[in-house]
Amino acid sequence: MFSEASNFVKGVDTSLAVVLGISVFFLVGITAVMIYFVFRYNKKRNPVATNIPHNNTLEILWTVIPTILVIVMFYYGWAGFKPMRNPPDDAMVVKAYGQMWAWTFEYSNGKRSENLIVPLNKPVKLHLISNDVLHSLYIPAFRIKEDVVPGKENFMWFIPEKAGSYDILCAEYCGERHSYMMSKLEVYDEDKYNDWYAYELDVSTDHPGLTILKQNACLSCHSTDGSAIIGPTFKGLWGRNEIVLTNGQAREITVNRDYLRKSLNDPNADITEGFNAGLMISYASNISDEDLAQIIEYLKKLN
Repeated sequence: MFSEASNFVKGVDTSLAVVLGISVFFLVGITAVMIYFVFRYNKKRNPVATNIPHNNTLEILWTVIPTILVIVMFYYGWAGFKPMRNPPDDAMVVKAYGQMWAWTFEYSNGKRSENLIVPLNKPVKLHLISNDVLHSLYIPAFRIKEDVVPGKENFMWFIPEKAGSYDILCAEYCGERHSYMMSKLEVYDEDKYNDWYAYELDVSTDHPGLTILKQNACLSCHSTDGSAIIGPTFKGLWGRNEIVLTNGQAREITVNRDYLRKSLNDPNADITEGFNAGLMISYASNISDEDLAQIIEYLKKLN
């Protein structure tokens, strides 16, 4: 019985069942024949070895049968895969951004969400965009997975056929906190989805600055509680004196607006002592001056 959370579940599960069934059949069959031969043709029962130089029937069988089975497995695999590359023209389009180490989803009205929210029984097409390194968007319950490659256009599509909450994972190792790159796919009925999309009934109680940090996956690398992750903690950051490396030379700076803007535009210009360069991308086009003002107000609250 297939648990059909999406339109691709049956095809993928059928392909898996065929391949697994054939594999198990031959594993058991070949193992049984090997055990039989060990006892039937051991030295005590067959002291003089018999040379069989040729057997046309056997050679034809072990050529034709595997060929047929490979064709069968290919057919079911292709039948399950081909529809995944043919999205309907009326599919709802959502941009899916992958970056170390979080997913962000952007809708046609500009709304962004940490989780992917979609309507039941409506085709959805995800434009897959990487802001840094190679990722792979994987929704196990829907049996779909596609690579998210920097500088390359890719997509995936599906029709959610069962309301509920489903895991979204990254299936391509993308750095130290790869295993934390998790999100949720929420499938709503059409009315609930329309309310969420148009009226934002799920308005967050977070500070606007915190919302901006979440939307840009900043909290994947910077904590708000003082703990060290990949980058310096945001707790107590505003106004703090830091030792940074600039062109290999250590110098002391004070964390202010100019420093934060420079760090967002050119994150590898000043590297805080004790942390590594090259992990943070530029946010020059992602975070406006208005966004930065909200972030600063939030950072002040963490002092």
